[in-house]
Amino acid sequence: MMASNIEIKAVLRNRAAAERVAARLSRAAPKIFSQEDVFFKCDGARLKLRILAPDQGELIRYERADLAEARRSSYLIARTADPTILLDILTATLGRTGVVRKLRTLCLVGQTRIHIDQVEGLGEFLELEVLLEPGQTDLEGGKIAAALLAEFGIEKEQIVAEAYVDLLCRQATPARRGR
Repeated sequence: MMASNIEIKAVLRNRAAAERVAARLSRAAPKIFSQEDVFFKCDGARLKLRILAPDQGELIRYERADLAEARRSSYLIARTADPTILLDILTATLGRTGVVRKLRTLCLVGQTRIHIDQVEGLGEFLELEVLLEPGQTDLEGGKIAAALLAEFGIEKEQIVAEAYVDLLCRQATPARRGR
């Protein structure tokens, strides 16, 4: 069975201010780590291998609409102690569609994972993942996300619809103009 969360992402205008808000809201010190997400061809969803260390990775399949608002993300995660071999297998079998490298600061606030991301080639972002509890509705999760966005002072025009990989791919292949 797929797990679900309510997710929203926004461009950060002031990382230091966001870190202060996250520290105030969280009861634990943030965790800071590097991630490399390699995306593969996958119909009807996104499939990525998240490489955290030479002996630590996660294969993640998720479905999420590209909307500039809080939206449901349904996902499956399989952990691996051998991400390099899995990367080789997936690349040979499916083909890569993109790579996202980021430095992530993670804070936990209640049932929400707050990510403050420095994404290579894109800049700084705030991402919220409200982990839905059994029986909890999308609306309830959305209200939690909205309250947190207000705490961070995020405005509507800062909200991002696309995944990081899509933003990077769009930069790499600008649309043709006038043709």
